[in-house]
Amino acid sequence: MSLPDNEKEKTDPTDALSEKSSRRAFLKGLSIGAAAASAALVVGCVPGADAAASGELRLRWQEFFKKNYRLMTQEEKDQTVERLERLAALRDGIDVQIGSEPPLPKVLYGYAFNITRCEGFMECVTACIKENNLDRKTNTQYIRIFEMEPGQLDPSTGDGKYFHEVPVENKFYMGTQCFHCENAPCTKACPTKATWKEPDGIVVVDYDWCIGCRYCQAACPYFGRRFNWGKAEIPKEEITTKQHYLGNRLRPMGKMEKCTFCIQRTRKGRLPACVEACPTGSRVFGNLLDPDSEIRYVLKHKKVFRMKEELGTEPKFWYFID
Repeated sequence: MSLPDNEKEKTDPTDALSEKSSRRAFLKGLSIGAAAASAALVVGCVPGADAAASGELRLRWQEFFKKNYRLMTQEEKDQTVERLERLAALRDGIDVQIGSEPPLPKVLYGYAFNITRCEGFMECVTACIKENNLDRKTNTQYIRIFEMEPGQLDPSTGDGKYFHEVPVENKFYMGTQCFHCENAPCTKACPTKATWKEPDGIVVVDYDWCIGCRYCQAACPYFGRRFNWGKAEIPKEEITTKQHYLGNRLRPMGKMEKCTFCIQRTRKGRLPACVEACPTGSRVFGNLLDPDSEIRYVLKHKKVFRMKEELGTEPKFWYFID
């Protein structure tokens, strides 16, 4: 039995996105001409203003009126990343390459963490900070490593701020990050549909549609999200220039951020930076749909568990022991 039209509007999130996009298109039709004229007037009134400044203002207005990433055609995505690359060059003098690679076919990513092998060195944290262009001033971290007491499996009981030589005898180490839940509560909490789960299982954020309300942060039972209070402060020479629109591009201030399984790397067949950096081989990443992958071997042959499994979030992140 088909639903009445008014019920379809309530149940289909794509319709809500389309409706929002239509309103933005209407506003664009009313305002873009006036905005362009205003920008041209401002540039013309500023002593020494040149074509580069005028071009930057035009690009910024075009950015303001763009669609949600899920509603863009591939051509619009290409135009968007090209615009962001030009803005980075004009504003910050940075040559970046921003991709918009789609999910790979027949791929569903999963992650496993070996709590008997990790020794708390935190090379994974350092690699993540560098790869994902995280703010150095506030020491933002997507990954946290907890020093745990024997018999405890809840990271909140551990020490996530230890500053001593590791490993410590009779302790073990447990890493946390975004678990990319199959049934992610954070995506349901977002009022602007700025966060969603991609077909390859990666939970992403369209930073330009995030309004910073932090509802997703409150909904996440794993403390996987971070709110940025300002523009990331990163030495220019340390900026990772190979980026992805939904990943490690430089984010505007006042947005939610999180681990994206290094989408800029994994969608090109590479490992996440944390996996590559781990000196003890504690981290395993791969395609859950590939029966020959290492992640599938771990799930089949090791003693595995997931955190707060009773919540029904179905995290694609497992812990295991040898």
